[in-house]
Amino acid sequence: MQVLFQMDTNDENSSGTVELFCEHFEVSKTAVPFFLQLVEGVKAHQYEIDRLIERFSDNWKIGRMPHVDRNIMRVAVYELLYCDDIPPRASINEAIDIGKKFGTEHSSAFINGILDSIRISIEDKTALATS
Repeated sequence: MQVLFQMDTNDENSSGTVELFCEHFEVSKTAVPFFLQLVEGVKAHQYEIDRLIERFSDNWKIGRMPHVDRNIMRVAVYELLYCDDIPPRASINEAIDIGKKFGTEHSSAFINGILDSIRISIEDKTALATS
């Protein structure tokens, strides 16, 4: 989320941002492949992910959402759509916890509402049908 936040706030898509993050923050060697999968996956599917988030947010455009919240949700939606080995509720709970840590007092409820609606839609096979 932090790398995506940095890219989002600086309007960049540079691999240099990932390298800089890894230089300044300890990323365990075992976590690097998954870390890179998340960052690259979110960036590769960002348009689709953002449309899905907007579709399930109540009159919120992605650009109006707090940077922290939207990047937390981008990671979680990527996991919901593309990481079959991660239980959906685990992705949502992790997103809520990260929202509590990095977001505002309203972030966790905002994130939970949108992600749970997306989860239900995916389970009903309707998430991508009308996006």
